[in-house]
Amino acid sequence: NTFMQPLPNFNNTEIAFASKSNKKLRASQFLFKIMGVAALVKIGTRITPWAIKVGLPIKGLLRKTIFAQFVGGESLEETTTVVTALTKYKVQVILDYGVEGGDYNEAELDTACNAFIQVIQYAATQNNIPYISIKVTGLANFALLQRIDTLMHNSLEKTLIKRYNEALDTITAAELSAWQQTIQRLTLLCETAQTCSVGILVDAEETWIQDPIDAITMLLMDTYNKKQPILYNTVQLYRQDRLKFLRQSYEAAQERNFILGVKIVRGAYMEKEAKNAEKNNYPNPIQPTKEACDADYNAAIRLCMQGLQHIAVIVATHNESSNMLAVAEMQQLKISNNHNHIHFSQLYGMSDNITYNLANYGCNVSKYLPFGPIADVIPYLMRRAQENSSVSGQTGRELALINKELKRRK
Repeated sequence: NTFMQPLPNFNNTEIAFASKSNKKLRASQFLFKIMGVAALVKIGTRITPWAIKVGLPIKGLLRKTIFAQFVGGESLEETTTVVTALTKYKVQVILDYGVEGGDYNEAELDTACNAFIQVIQYAATQNNIPYISIKVTGLANFALLQRIDTLMHNSLEKTLIKRYNEALDTITAAELSAWQQTIQRLTLLCETAQTCSVGILVDAEETWIQDPIDAITMLLMDTYNKKQPILYNTVQLYRQDRLKFLRQSYEAAQERNFILGVKIVRGAYMEKEAKNAEKNNYPNPIQPTKEACDADYNAAIRLCMQGLQHIAVIVATHNESSNMLAVAEMQQLKISNNHNHIHFSQLYGMSDNITYNLANYGCNVSKYLPFGPIADVIPYLMRRAQENSSVSGQTGRELALINKELKRRK
């Protein structure tokens, strides 16, 4: 009986690193050691983007080190090697074309949309890539998102969709036309994804542009998630208001009879959010303590597990106890390990002890795999470097597991 089996063991390094040769493990060991030196990371994250910009010949070095650890390749075709390697261990892939939001014109936004379509079509040819990830800032004008968000924020309407509709009634004809183009791009992606049976994960972004992203994602779910989850929103639970938002989204899904696709994460813009709140004199939206964030994250897991009829959830976290809680909840509620509305995910290059042990346990689990030209994925890589040096002991944890496995192999 699967409901009685012991919980997975995230300290099992033999399973965690089965896919890695001694040479690859030592390369990871070296990289995480460097990332453990805060001063080096600080210098590196400042110098690297500049060095790439002015054309210093450091791409080769990056490609062999941090790029190899955290990125699937420079092109779609290059990711195939990684995807094939992961397939052997029943680990799936979420493809992420590593373009970050910027100040793009309409033609560039169309180009990004076409690139995402290619990613969806490619994923459809691989039986191991159930999802792709997108950023709305790659498909929409940033200033416009911010304007609609501000209007929504100032609205007295109660529900998200009413605030959104009121905001659209207030913007200029030119802004409305640009926004309609954004909706067209997103609709085209959803149509393609539905035809290809590939899920789209919409990344969470900064609080000052998130409201219109939430609104449009919800409206598209109401269309495309009737039978199976195609579109997923991302909920960052380091925000104080997101557990409530998740509950409201779930109520909307029940009321409108669609499946709420949701990826739950802790969050990615902590320092940025605090600075912006201080600068613009509003309360910091981030949880006051790590404990408060953990409590909301775990409450979100429980909510999703109990609402699977109308929720498809991706538990995207490197936190061992949250992953363990999710598996324990599944056991308690007698939900099978490979239920098609439950998926786990970790970033490629990190927390293999969680990913591979969950896969070995029979859960649906994937690696979030970014790809793209080195210059384009630099912001992503710099975030990984900073995250690994600052997340309480993430580098230490990775190193300890690698050391343990190298010792075991001796």
